[in-house]
Amino acid sequence: MNQDCAELAKRTRLNCLRMVYRGKSGHIGSMLSVADILAVLYSGILHADPANPDAPDRDRLIFSKGHGGAALFATLAEKGFFPEEYLDTYYQDNGKLSGHISHHLPGVEFSTGSLGHGLPVACGMAMAAKQAGKTHRIFCITSDGDCNEGSTWEAIMLAGQHKWDNLTMIVDYNRLQALGRSQDIIDLEPLDRKLRDFNWEVVTVDGHDYAALERAFSSLPLEKGKPSCIICRTVKGKGVKLFENDYRWHYGGITEEIYDNAKKELEEGI
Repeated sequence: MNQDCAELAKRTRLNCLRMVYRGKSGHIGSMLSVADILAVLYSGILHADPANPDAPDRDRLIFSKGHGGAALFATLAEKGFFPEEYLDTYYQDNGKLSGHISHHLPGVEFSTGSLGHGLPVACGMAMAAKQAGKTHRIFCITSDGDCNEGSTWEAIMLAGQHKWDNLTMIVDYNRLQALGRSQDIIDLEPLDRKLRDFNWEVVTVDGHDYAALERAFSSLPLEKGKPSCIICRTVKGKGVKLFENDYRWHYGGITEEIYDNAKKELEEGI
């Protein structure tokens, strides 16, 4: 599985780089940090069928950090949810793919952009599934910025109170935001202890370690009767040294020279 995930994540990163360059858009750092998480989820963890993306018993994935949506678009295209040719239209007039994640694409459950919306929607889905006696699971990928939002913490309190163990929050915890380090904007630490105080079970993993991610996802729910949180410690801009751990690549555009060098680095895996 690890080799398959590595190949999928590599293709996702290359596609994101090309999409951002062609579309003259930003958020490349946010896309690269989440690629490995998505690769593991779509390599056997999520119950989702590209041939039947609206199947009632499918697992639901809410991608709350909508600005990094090209990573999900690229992963879905690679897995056959829609034609890879759609990726060429990212962030372009009359294109199939918008700059933020959109539910108009097969495999996308909910449109996001403004942070703090994803987990509340995921909570509603978890509640509905419980009330209907359904066994599908709900996953929500959040970010540092998401965890600054009051709506996110209201959802955290609600889920813990009602013991929705069919819900998993995945934090792409690269510890950077649009304008700087998370600890300098709103320090979330100790994030794991805060979540446990609200009756969640939590595990922290290396968000670029495929085996560790697979173990965590395969152990869900982490504890029966509690929602689960997997805090993934990641590197913003992972895979391209120029981008890594630099908040300026939240918005920064990509020149032809930067694109060529970054593409070579990702292809060679250096």
